Amino acid sequence: MSSIRTTTLRRALRRTTLVTALSAAGLLTAAGSAFAHVTVHPDSYAKGATDGTLTFRVPNEENNAGTTKVQVFLPTDHPIPSVLVTPEPGWTAQVKTTKLKNPIKTDDGTINEAVSQITWTKGTIQPGQYQDFSVAFGQLPDDADQLAFKTLQTYSDGKVVRWIEEPKTGQAEPENPAPVLHLTKAADGAATASKGPKASTAAGDSTTRALGIAGLIAGVLGIGTAAVALYRSRSARP
Repeated sequence: MSSIRTTTLRRALRRTTLVTALSAAGLLTAAGSAFAHVTVHPDSYAKGATDGTLTFRVPNEENNAGTTKVQVFLPTDHPIPSVLVTPEPGWTAQVKTTKLKNPIKTDDGTINEAVSQITWTKGTIQPGQYQDFSVAFGQLPDDADQLAFKTLQTYSDGKVVRWIEEPKTGQAEPENPAPVLHLTKAADGAATASKGPKASTAAGDSTTRALGIAGLIAGVLGIGTAAVALYRSRSARP
């Protein structure tokens, strides 16, 4: 009967290991999908915010090719008048401006053109890595609820991924979503703008805690299954 109990326990432990592994795989898949897109950080600012920074995070999704070119298109219907690019080691940035159909009037005068495109080249994002590209802005528009930064990502094998689809409220996320910056009311957004990095860290901490809790639950369930199996095997002993 001892061998029967041992066999039953081993089967229970194998089931426990399988359940835990599948749970971990599901968690990793869910987490991985969040890192697969080009994103902008922070993801929200106050309308009309001034002297801030936007960081575009570009991950490499390919296994056998590096990212060699990144093009970010700034909206011209709700333009950002002035932008300064942060130098990134190994990369060369080119800034393109365009004339505005509707000039912007400011306290310093009328602005007739704005940045429409920033292109980074001569660098490489290797498989399994990502690169942050940061720009400082003078002022964000105050007449829009969000800004979409359509992005083209070019790989060393010639493949071009077009992150240009704008997410729609109430609809599923598109396959190739564009990075979107949400613009909030000044009273609400001021805190967001001043606490952007901290907010991102808090979100990351929340995700980490959620993953940890889910893993703990899976482990407890597995241990419970093993314990029940052991108890039944002992109960079956004459």
